[in-house]
Amino acid sequence: MDIEHITDDLDLEKTLFSEDEIRNRLGELAKRIESDYDGEDLLLVGVLKGAVMVMADLARTLDRHVEMDWMAISSYGSGTTSSGVVRILKDLDADITGRHVLVVEDIIDTGLTLSWLISNLRSRGPASVEICTLLRKPDAQKMSVDVRYVGFDIANEFVVGYGLDYAEKYRNLRSIGTLAPHVYS
Repeated sequence: MDIEHITDDLDLEKTLFSEDEIRNRLGELAKRIESDYDGEDLLLVGVLKGAVMVMADLARTLDRHVEMDWMAISSYGSGTTSSGVVRILKDLDADITGRHVLVVEDIIDTGLTLSWLISNLRSRGPASVEICTLLRKPDAQKMSVDVRYVGFDIANEFVVGYGLDYAEKYRNLRSIGTLAPHVYS
């Protein structure tokens, strides 16, 4: 869905990144990933539901074979900020022992959930665990997380589109925009 289809509702304040900008940045990240993992088997681990778009487009941009697996974890409930309490809703199907794992995220804000996830994955004996995220909110971070691949740093605003949602809406927007406060306040 194009962002223009919902602007009449006044739900979005502005567009941050267009579909083309996202695609171009994922292409740049893919080139770095290919170089860094040259000659290595790579397992992409997407964090559901938000990372679906990012992981699908990143995987299609890579000029190499990769395996993919998914986890679903929750720390949000129905709110707009992280609770810090993490639950695994869907675990990996693959054994990651001795494997190079690249966690693919849509957004990192507080870092609390991702820090917990990385610790959990490292306890399973992989060869390496790194992070690729499309968006990062440096001003929102409460826990430092070492992120190897960052698409864009953004302000601490509530964003939707390209996998990011509010109350399960807006995920299928092709671009990313800021959600108007009247929608979630």
